[in-house]
Amino acid sequence: MQGDTPNMGGGPSPTLGETPDSLLTPACCALGRMVVLAVHHWSAAWWNRGRWMSLLTGFNVVRLGQGLAASACGRLLADLGATVACTDPDTATPLAAYLNHGMTVLAGPDVHAALVSADLIVCEGNPSALRDRHSGVDDLRRINVGAPIVLISAFGQTGPLADQPATDLTLFYASGIAHLLTGQVDDLAEPPIRPVGEQSAFIGGIAAACAGMHAALATEPGAVIDVSIQEALATVAMTEVARAGQGGKSRVRKRVADGNGATVCILPARDGYTAISPREDRQWASWLVAMGSPSWGRDPRFVTKADRIANWDALHALMSAWSRQHDKQEVADLAQQAHVPSFPLREPAEQLASAQLAHRGFYRQLVLDGRTVRAPGPPFGLRVTPAVRAAEGPRGGPGQMPLAGIRVLDFSWVIAGPTTTRYLAAMGAEVIKVEAPGRGDPGRASELHSVLGQAKRGIVLDLKRPEAVAVARALAARCDVLVENFATGVMDRLGLGVEALQAINPSLVYVSASGLGRTGPESHAVAYGTLLQCYAGFAGLNRHPDVPPRVGLAWLDPMCGLMLGFVVAASNWHHRRTGAAVHVDFSMLEAMLWTMAEPLLAAQLDAAPKPRGNRCDRCIPHGAYRCAGEDSWISIVARDDDDWRLLCTIVAPLAEMASCDLASRAERHTVIDGALAAWAGARGASEAAGELLHAGVPAAALATSRDLVDSAHLRARGFWDADATGVLPGLPWRASFGRVTGVAPGLGADTETVLAELLGLSTVEIAALRDAGALG
Repeated sequence: MQGDTPNMGGGPSPTLGETPDSLLTPACCALGRMVVLAVHHWSAAWWNRGRWMSLLTGFNVVRLGQGLAASACGRLLADLGATVACTDPDTATPLAAYLNHGMTVLAGPDVHAALVSADLIVCEGNPSALRDRHSGVDDLRRINVGAPIVLISAFGQTGPLADQPATDLTLFYASGIAHLLTGQVDDLAEPPIRPVGEQSAFIGGIAAACAGMHAALATEPGAVIDVSIQEALATVAMTEVARAGQGGKSRVRKRVADGNGATVCILPARDGYTAISPREDRQWASWLVAMGSPSWGRDPRFVTKADRIANWDALHALMSAWSRQHDKQEVADLAQQAHVPSFPLREPAEQLASAQLAHRGFYRQLVLDGRTVRAPGPPFGLRVTPAVRAAEGPRGGPGQMPLAGIRVLDFSWVIAGPTTTRYLAAMGAEVIKVEAPGRGDPGRASELHSVLGQAKRGIVLDLKRPEAVAVARALAARCDVLVENFATGVMDRLGLGVEALQAINPSLVYVSASGLGRTGPESHAVAYGTLLQCYAGFAGLNRHPDVPPRVGLAWLDPMCGLMLGFVVAASNWHHRRTGAAVHVDFSMLEAMLWTMAEPLLAAQLDAAPKPRGNRCDRCIPHGAYRCAGEDSWISIVARDDDDWRLLCTIVAPLAEMASCDLASRAERHTVIDGALAAWAGARGASEAAGELLHAGVPAAALATSRDLVDSAHLRARGFWDADATGVLPGLPWRASFGRVTGVAPGLGADTETVLAELLGLSTVEIAALRDAGALG
């Protein structure tokens, strides 16, 4: 499992910003006969909570056709104030209706008029589908020669798999994420699953919004962005794919030793489960005290972390015996009081009653099928300070990257923040990574830094020294963007808080990222990304009905990196137009819940969501089947009756059921699953998938990270970048203007150069700072 980003309540660690104190209502544009989709409405009260700021007022987006990923992209853009118009919006499900709410619906000649004036055009579909709909790049360029065009599809617009059919489940198999999602298992007979809530669409949509906003900053018109959802998903497991690209082995699915449990694990409680992470020695000592200092805490088997890993089963049983005597919130409260990261595993309905989310005004009301429900709002607390000097406009010259001339001061570490700044560097920004002396960013202990550190400059500052703080302030005065994820209050205590730095740099875009946001009753909670996945309800739903929850892959941190990359680009767009300074207060919990709209809505409209494995009521069959070979699986989905009839021509025992409709298949799903299991078990996964795909049935073999390295499709698309020891994964999108790459810096490798070039310090002055300990 990847490491995750901490938000430590008492010292340096990743977190985030301030609640907005002013409000701009979204611009509403009506062109000709265009109408605003009004199947539902937002509560006016939500807009008056001072949370939302319209960074993208005046930014016009046209979304062509249906598709959940394009809808998620449009929702994110609209949540920051863009005017989003669409053709033929999907409202068939609560999720689709929520994502498409408030969009301007286009029809007839209004489509052409909107395309002519669009600042960004978004389409979803494989190459054949786009050609059939006359929505390809050539078609759109005849109408609008300059607006960036973002194309979203399962496997991208190029490569041998570009027109291959896919679904949410098969994309999780094809991307390798299903192999990693729920962590290591005790029994390989447990089928790998997809996560709850159509997450492939959210990852693809966020990637599209992030790339699209950067393309909108490009100095030359006509950019084209190609988002492959497979690639966007693959980059969520950045540590794993980087390790595979450097020749390392893919992680096996069968549990080895503790399965990372000594770092973060789930304990049973009287009323559910609680996740804890006493990963450091001091945290382990505090956790023992929180449990009442049990006698077994002095057992030699559990003294060091290595001991706890070696004797994990015995240790987990002892902790579980204690935790079962307490409620899940009580366990978490005891741990947090001891400064041990911990949260209860909440159900989605429990998050609807969250005091933290109520304080931050996260939810907005909408009317759905005549019922008022609460839906997720954007995870960005924003404060915009009016400009004190005129807007500057783009800094880059013709042919330069979108962020050319933008300088970023990067105080972030581990995954979420460094992922954000990696995207900024790839888009042309000068990123100065600030690290503490000693070991620096923990990502250096793995392949992570080799990817996330690309094209950055590295400096070391010991912020415990006033001289180092003075250097940091001087650098901030010469930067355009600052990204930090320290614990709430740390930057303020150092004199590096948003108010202090925007006072000396009135144009600064200041981004704070934290577990639960900078305000509210839980803002100082000690958190890690994986624990927030548990708190949000994500981990609890990502399992089979009869399997206890596991923490799983560090999913949230990389996803937050994409969201933060998007909001930085949006802030830069706003700054170019207005000259205003922006403070972003980003909550990782809210970001997780933003992508969990489906279970949050279901909790209010239907029965409470329960773990379902790979089952789906809208598509039958929809499952995973074991194939010949070690831990070899195939995912198969019949999207509709046509897919079902095609499947019946391939799997002989199903032929007599070819006329079954969805309801009939639901009644006979056990028989259908049995026939598919027998058919798949006699074949290799790749062979079985190839046969089904040739017929047009969505299917995918379970991929490992090594399989992605060997993929002819990904190599044809240029996903992998060659380096001295192998290959490194690229971005979650391909852009016509390319991407910047470069070797990740050594610890402090650029300290002297940066201080000399940016601050004009002499070698004597730099030596004095080093002698004072400011530079480590």
